[in-house]
Amino acid sequence: MELLKAIPLGALLAGVVALVIGSTGSTGGQLHIHHMAVGSWDVLWSWPLFFVGTGIAWGLMIMQR
Repeated sequence: MELLKAIPLGALLAGVVALVIGSTGSTGGQLHIHHMAVGSWDVLWSWPLFFVGTGIAWGLMIMQR
């Protein structure tokens, strides 16, 4: 159940950080920020950051159990 709660938090973290770093044209090095098409929108996204953010949020929620 904690994983389902952690996924939106990881997505929020990835979206905000990718927007801040990627808006300058940088790829963020190992974050690998790239443009992703969602329908007719162009979104900045980072899969590594999403997985790390989700893992951290999941770990914090499990520790609070």
